[in-house]
Amino acid sequence: MKPESTEDILELLDGYIVSAALGAAMELGVFWRLADRPASALEMAEALHIPLNRCQHWLELLLKLGLLESTPAGYAPTRLARATILDAQSQHFWAFHAREDRRAFASMLDLPIRLSEPKATPEPPSAAAWDEYETLRQDMVYAAGFTRMLYEIHLGLAEQLAASLDLRGVRRLLDLGGGSGVVSLALLRKWSGLTSVVMDFGPVCQAGREIAAESGLADRVTYRAADILKDDLPTGFDLIMLCDVGEFDDALFRRIHDALGAGGRLVVVDKFAPAETTPPPSRLLGAFLGSLKSPAESIRLTTAAMVQAQLRAAGFRDFALTAVPPLDKRRWNADWSVLEALG
Repeated sequence: MKPESTEDILELLDGYIVSAALGAAMELGVFWRLADRPASALEMAEALHIPLNRCQHWLELLLKLGLLESTPAGYAPTRLARATILDAQSQHFWAFHAREDRRAFASMLDLPIRLSEPKATPEPPSAAAWDEYETLRQDMVYAAGFTRMLYEIHLGLAEQLAASLDLRGVRRLLDLGGGSGVVSLALLRKWSGLTSVVMDFGPVCQAGREIAAESGLADRVTYRAADILKDDLPTGFDLIMLCDVGEFDDALFRRIHDALGAGGRLVVVDKFAPAETTPPPSRLLGAFLGSLKSPAESIRLTTAAMVQAQLRAAGFRDFALTAVPPLDKRRWNADWSVLEALG
């Protein structure tokens, strides 16, 4: 929200408390517990093993936000909560997202001190001990949750790409870092003659196979466990895609060019920065967090022109850059662009 009064400023200063209270409700499933039957503070306290006075104040905070209402039978989700939470995304999505935000909040501790550090500052132990990429490689449970969450986030983008990309003549697609295969699955639904190979970390691929089976398209998509920055790339594909992978590596682009062969097509879908010092609006929070870990990162953001120069050096030609119109006001559906090139 943009503040318009002194009271708004005070509300923002207290916002971290409210945000944490809402995140806890997401992780503990409060809205889903109350979706079919209202419950009193005492019933919720007993069900969640929370001291009654603490639970009462917590539920009142959610009521003040307009997400719960008090009925004769107890607390229940408001129409707003049903429309924006229960009917918008799955319980798994909200719980996973809340856990990720709770982890990111560790980087905000002692922020006035950390801001003035000229170099990367040590993170709090709870944040420093966690590495997302290594966790995706090793932790089946985390990888499954992460992959499911990204599948929901990217559904809208995938459908827009399926509607806008011209894949006439494309029979074999290699989806590098494709995660759940959400984009591949959308393209398979649109183009009946298409097959796809999705390459990602092993645990991510396992989660993707389950999603593909649920979609009824498992016979047309293959998941191949690999580290795309290190392992050999298969050949024989008409098109290779990098969608929201965030890896703009010179060596990777050369390997992609060699794997495609003459006339092959590369599609890079990402949120490119408008300038090296300016992140796209929907990634401002992520850029700020990144600058705390690596101050240089905030002045060396990746633009489409930078990626095009890398691709040209790798042997690509005939570039085209197009913006993807956002589906709605959700930040994960904004600022996407498609950069295409021929090998």
